[in-house]
Amino acid sequence: MFMQETMRWFGPHDIVRLSDIRQAGCEGVVTALHQIPVGEVWPIAAIEERKAMIEKEGMSWTVVESLPVSEDIKRQSGDYKTHIAYYKESLQNLAACGIKVITYNFMPVMDWVRTDISYTLPSGGKALYFERAAFIAFDLFMLKRPLAENDYTPAAIATAEHWWETHADAEKQAVFQNAMLGLPGSTGRFTPAEILAALDSYKGIDTARLKAHLFYFLREVVPVAESLGLKMAVHPDDPPYPVLGLPRIVSTAQDLRDIIASVPSPANGLCFCSGSLGVRPDNDLMSIIAELGAHIHFLHLRNTRRDEQGNFFEADHLNGDVDMVAVVRALLLLMKERRVALPVRPDHGHQLLDDHTKTTYPGYSAIGRLKGLAELRGLQRGLASILS
Repeated sequence: MFMQETMRWFGPHDIVRLSDIRQAGCEGVVTALHQIPVGEVWPIAAIEERKAMIEKEGMSWTVVESLPVSEDIKRQSGDYKTHIAYYKESLQNLAACGIKVITYNFMPVMDWVRTDISYTLPSGGKALYFERAAFIAFDLFMLKRPLAENDYTPAAIATAEHWWETHADAEKQAVFQNAMLGLPGSTGRFTPAEILAALDSYKGIDTARLKAHLFYFLREVVPVAESLGLKMAVHPDDPPYPVLGLPRIVSTAQDLRDIIASVPSPANGLCFCSGSLGVRPDNDLMSIIAELGAHIHFLHLRNTRRDEQGNFFEADHLNGDVDMVAVVRALLLLMKERRVALPVRPDHGHQLLDDHTKTTYPGYSAIGRLKGLAELRGLQRGLASILS
């Protein structure tokens, strides 16, 4: 039994077309209704319209990525109860349209963060890169977040000061622009005023409180999802540690255990992202699969290469710190045991060949993801012949 191969599609305005994804050999598409403001209901008509586009190209839509959780829900402020009610209604509408897996995340304010979205690899390809000193310099000297210095060691601040003193204005501006990127599916960027106001709205919300808010949300929505036959899949934090003084609570194996234990249900599950989890050397991916495999409903397979300073870049899918051969082998055995073909997508491909001339959402060019998908497909087939 092989994984259900998919790619992410950001909708009709995505430069990567559905026909491109079909030519890559994908069975399914992972998408979301990015045009609908966060916190509002996804109506059946809009879901059906998107589903029809995908099916017209001979593929299926079974995974939503993502049905976003509003900042009000994360903070338990403002209209959070209304937003939870709308979230439940969206779940009902998605189930009525045949969608099976709902991905979401609980990262406050910012989604994934990188300092360089066109890091040049030795091959000439371009990758996503996170440079810790550059990000601390952004926080301290560009964003100028109040009391930011309290969140870093003197050594880390000294490294950021050195970075600031030795880099040109153009390089600083590039880091600023990259750090301020908006949510996936968006072409906009945050402004410093927006970021600082959002950070201020989380004042007093520490790790324990944010976890309590997540568990409250899950107690509300998981029973609904279970009654509808849906699977909820939380995406790990990216990167998996605090950012801009904000807690991040889906970063470690213990975080994942806590989430599953908060609402015991087959509908309460995980998006296993080998890249996000693999950035932390203390995350044992094989142990996570062995312990929590029954709760994995969606797979993001990508690889990263990290160093001791906390920097990392998106490596080739089969050549990074993650032992992808061992991971895929464990996942194939897991699927055989569960008798299920888990949906998978190659995550964050490199910019290769003529994709250098195109403007795509960072990490989502067509050719790099096609390369990753082909490598993962070949790995699956090779391992399956050994395991059979």
